[in-house]
Amino acid sequence: MVFRLGDRSYGIDLGAVREILRPRPATRLPGAPAAVVGLVNVRGRIVTVVDLATTLGLRASPAPGAVMLVEHGPKLVGAAVDEVLDVQRWSEDGMDAAPQEVQAGGAVRAIGTHEGGVVVVLDIHDLLSHVLA
Repeated sequence: MVFRLGDRSYGIDLGAVREILRPRPATRLPGAPAAVVGLVNVRGRIVTVVDLATTLGLRASPAPGAVMLVEHGPKLVGAAVDEVLDVQRWSEDGMDAAPQEVQAGGAVRAIGTHEGGVVVVLDIHDLLSHVLA
């Protein structure tokens, strides 16, 4: 799944994505990390929404354009992004390994391309584990 945060493109494993939703008002949790937007009700299920831009240390969007529902272990978590761009199939040989210094943090798995631009492929579970720990 390829999405945009600011002017950069990112990707995550499509197998983790359950569905894409329009953003909806979230109930903010007192004392929650800055990356946690809040809680939303998705068909009777309470889902924590995380702002991926803030999680990555980028400037948060004033209003996310989409929320990707991600299966994170037994939980369903919303990942707020600026825009979902595409579903892209990459083979392992179609991606370059992330530089060693970037891999140290664990969140970046690889670098790929999409429509002539660079896509940073993220380990969504690693990112969410740091925020929701």
